Amino acid sequence: MWQRLLMVCSLAATACTGLVHAQEPATGNKSGGIVPRASPEQFELAFWNSIKDSTHAGDYEAYLKAYPKGRFAALAQARIARLRAPAQPPAAAQAPAATPAPRPQTAQSPPATKPKPPPAKPTSPAIAAARARASGEIRDCQSCPVLVSLPAGTFTMGSNASDPSERPAHQVVIDAPFAIGKYEVTVQEWNACVTANGCARVAQAPDAGPTSPMRDVSWEDAQQYVKWIGLVSGKPYRLPTEAEWEFAARGGAATPYWWGDKMATGKANCKDCGQPWHADRPLNVGSFPANGFGLHDTSGSVWEWVADCWHNNFKGAPNDGASWEEPGCRVRVIRGGSWREGAAYMVASTRFKYDAGVRQSQNGFRVARSF
Repeated sequence: MWQRLLMVCSLAATACTGLVHAQEPATGNKSGGIVPRASPEQFELAFWNSIKDSTHAGDYEAYLKAYPKGRFAALAQARIARLRAPAQPPAAAQAPAATPAPRPQTAQSPPATKPKPPPAKPTSPAIAAARARASGEIRDCQSCPVLVSLPAGTFTMGSNASDPSERPAHQVVIDAPFAIGKYEVTVQEWNACVTANGCARVAQAPDAGPTSPMRDVSWEDAQQYVKWIGLVSGKPYRLPTEAEWEFAARGGAATPYWWGDKMATGKANCKDCGQPWHADRPLNVGSFPANGFGLHDTSGSVWEWVADCWHNNFKGAPNDGASWEEPGCRVRVIRGGSWREGAAYMVASTRFKYDAGVRQSQNGFRVARSF
């Protein structure tokens, strides 16, 4: 495993000089990832079309909460006002009229039939969002990354059979539920922060699409992002602690890899992990299967910053899932390996370090938040 550390150190020495420019992909090498997300305008239109015939004020309130300055905001407010207006008494109540006697049934009269029930309404986005929350997924705002809610739990962190920095293996108790990004933060999500003047503009490779994992960002950059998304959403966003990250990355498994005891192809984005793979850039987030907790790309893709200060091993590490800090700490932990590394880096206990201010083309992050 010392070879593994030497390899990362070699990468760090060369990659920190700047962004590696990606080459055009070969024409026959198509990545089989998730469909790129639609534009915000398409999301808004789909939302409105699903509620525009609703007779429930709550559906329009849900739209206004998601799109307070949306193109249909005025119409939504008018619908709410109309639906909540006091009901007018019927004319018959003001001027009672004689009620005709029931028409007797005759042989020629058609039998009375019950009116057909109205067709079922499509599920509104507000209800769909509630169901998503019930299934463990959360999205706190239009610009927010999708989160997965994880339960409290106990697990064995680190490994006695791997790199010395991952020893000793020790039991950690995550004593409260928390949420963590289903995917790594994407270029599109980062650019939303840039547009709002919450984050620095960071150059990306020309072929980095909106659902590419954001990379070449420092720990300090990541802190800017979580601060901004916390202000936008009103929720306590942060980087995951190292213990939370490993708990999430293992997906409930106690094996070296989240998928089992042995390396398998088609599970992660790394150079020894099988196709699809591209030498010069990571694939779109979600291009590989999720782990047992429903999280994608915890192995490979890009290294992920976590909150903790770097320590050379786990001797004296907290066992309650908290971030392990030191006064004046400048060196922070990254986890998970990247698309440039080989199979040895795909184990769930993989860890390394960088200076908090360094931007390196293999480093990205995913968010977490408390409840």
